[in-house]
Amino acid sequence: MFEDISVDEFRKLQKEKQIAIVDVRSPSEFAESNIPGSVNIPIFTNEERAEIGTVYKQVSPDAAKEKGLEIVSAKLPNFIREFGKLPEDEKVVYCWRGGMRSKTSATLIDLMGMNAKRLIGGIRGYRTWVVEQLDELATEFKPKALVINGYTGSGKTKILTELQEKGYPVIDLEGMANHRGSVFGMIGKKPHNQKVFDLMFVERALQLKDSPYVLLEAESKRVGRVTLPDFLLNIKEQGYYIFVDLPIEERVLNILEDYRPWEYPSECMSAFQRIKKRIHTPVATQIEQGLESGDYNTAVKLLLEYYYDPRYHYTAEQIAEDRSTVLHVKKVEEATKLIEKFIAEKIVRTPTNS
Repeated sequence: MFEDISVDEFRKLQKEKQIAIVDVRSPSEFAESNIPGSVNIPIFTNEERAEIGTVYKQVSPDAAKEKGLEIVSAKLPNFIREFGKLPEDEKVVYCWRGGMRSKTSATLIDLMGMNAKRLIGGIRGYRTWVVEQLDELATEFKPKALVINGYTGSGKTKILTELQEKGYPVIDLEGMANHRGSVFGMIGKKPHNQKVFDLMFVERALQLKDSPYVLLEAESKRVGRVTLPDFLLNIKEQGYYIFVDLPIEERVLNILEDYRPWEYPSECMSAFQRIKKRIHTPVATQIEQGLESGDYNTAVKLLLEYYYDPRYHYTAEQIAEDRSTVLHVKKVEEATKLIEKFIAEKIVRTPTNS
């Protein structure tokens, strides 16, 4: 018989061994939010779930159960086969609130000889745990912030990604939001909602809460569709700022490489229309013409000079000189190396920062 486990037991199990975390809800539910690291093996498709719901409301709960059993019976071999493909020996399954879908799934895979556990409360219970953790982190999260700042296109995300790959304590807020943090930030991406962001943020924050420092980008309170926790904003505002000063030509190239506007011409134009009225008319016309003709180099350069840079300059002036330094570099890679050197000399080896 399968075992029911609490969120705390689930977390402990994650630390002890490699486990498969399986979300058996419909694909649309999975896309809305899921436990980080989980895979979706739905017991019902979106359409099947809607059909069962209709039977439940219009006929009866018993009729809905019969319909569900009919659907599951037909797809049972393939359902079990998908579980069998998972390399981990132990499987933890969950649904919306630890109900019939996860119970049925855990029972079936247990009968097939697989080691199964069911998460009590499902994703709803896990979400409750996340909210509780956010409240606790508000008082327990103490690392100092090393904030990477710079004009748009300075490669801040690229720097943080490289540092995280090297093992530095990075909180990738834009990655968690799946948004670049500007009016053009969702181009080519599907921004995460607050639930997904919170799930990802809590996982990372718990890993880093005892670190002497964290690296993050100088984001505003909102990044795409999500709002950052107040305690993180406070830590960021009190942190030490490293400004990356990169030549505008290099910044333009970075933006073109990241956004690839030629693949999303209509999205780029739509985003520009939202800020067009804030730009001096002759320049706005030039930008619009550049976007229409595919002269993205010119359009991006003008956007930087007449829209993004003036706004950044005002924000940068608000940071005290004793809490900031400027890196004048020609390439993003140079900035990454200098930041590593700065951390080694000023952060890690300095007792007051440990």
